[in-house]
Amino acid sequence: MLPRLWRRGAGLGCLALVLASADPFSAARERMVRLDIEARGVRNGEVLRVMRATPRHLFVPPALQAEAYADRPLSIGFSATISQPYIVALMTELIEPSPAHRVLEVGTGSGYQAAVLAQLVTQVYTIEIVPELAQSARETLARLGYHNVTVRQGDGYQGWPEAAPFDRIILTAAPLAIPPKLIDQLQRGGRLVAPVGELPHQELVVVEKKADGSLRRRSAGAVLFVPMRPGV
Repeated sequence: MLPRLWRRGAGLGCLALVLASADPFSAARERMVRLDIEARGVRNGEVLRVMRATPRHLFVPPALQAEAYADRPLSIGFSATISQPYIVALMTELIEPSPAHRVLEVGTGSGYQAAVLAQLVTQVYTIEIVPELAQSARETLARLGYHNVTVRQGDGYQGWPEAAPFDRIILTAAPLAIPPKLIDQLQRGGRLVAPVGELPHQELVVVEKKADGSLRRRSAGAVLFVPMRPGV
């Protein structure tokens, strides 16, 4: 796997792959992918490969590392969570990532979703509203070698206009409605995936922006996410 990543440039997560191949959680990670992700319908081979390679235990607090490969969200502090592995894989598959894509993520959290995306696309821009989480994720991603991820602390409702347009946009917290500024920053021909709605009635929404700028929206099922917080 390492040679393929090097051909894509920038050593995308190479240190993380080395750690993944030598750590004591490798069997648990393989079991997670086989039973909780692949068995539930995720079929994209590249997504499955990256889920097998990404050390989720390094993106959770040390006290929770033993639970890192259970298929459930875990608290990372500041009223935030790391999403369950199945949802991370499903949302990654739904955006249909490609090596040439530039992706905007809203809701960095611990950086796990950004790390998964970084191994599939050319550049990830990720926004986190909580300063402490933004700084922690920035340090973790850099330490593990995900050098094609740029982390910003800020208001996700505003997007990242100076880096727009984006080929793909993914939200890891749920707004009541998709922010119009994010739709504006989505490239024509692009795709956005987001949980939308108020608990407990949220749905995972896929929005495609057609070449003429029109939008096609569909639901990918019911979900439960923390609310997306606006900036002050």
